Amino acid sequence: MLELRPGCECCDKDLPPDAKDAKICSFECTFCAACADSKLKGICPNCGGELVSRPRRPAGKLANNPPSTTRVHNPAGCEAK
Repeated sequence: MLELRPGCECCDKDLPPDAKDAKICSFECTFCAACADSKLKGICPNCGGELVSRPRRPAGKLANNPPSTTRVHNPAGCEAK
């Protein structure tokens, strides 16, 4: 099951479970659409994988399947190379 991490690894923007602008790679590294598109050009800086839209978990499923509360913030990994 997806962790649904709570924020962008680059800018630390909040990304709640229903965020329409959350992007993830296959390892669930999580970014906002602005960082994913402009800074990262659709490529995860951690693994080199493609960043795609993160699925949204239905609100009724969140009580038994809560999102992660662990924030990963690594702005240095998002700097232009």
